[in-house]
Amino acid sequence: MEFINFSKLTIGVLLSAGCASPDPPPPPHIKTVFDPLTQQLDRARDVQKTVDQNSDSTRKAVDSQERGDTPP
Repeated sequence: MEFINFSKLTIGVLLSAGCASPDPPPPPHIKTVFDPLTQQLDRARDVQKTVDQNSDSTRKAVDSQERGDTPP
C-alpha cells in the first residue's frame, strides 16, 4: 500500500515537472544613446589585447636572444 502511494506521488511530480514551461528567451537588445561609446570601448579593449600580445612576443624574443637561445 505504501508503494502505491509513493508511485502515485512520483508520477504526479514527474507530470508536473514535464508540464513546466521553458525559460523565456532573453529580451532583444534595446539601442541606447550609449551604444556608440560602448562599441568604441570594446574596440579599444580589443586593440589593447593585440598590443599586449605583440609586446609579450617581442619581450620573449628579446629575452631568448639575450640568453643566447635559438629562435623558435
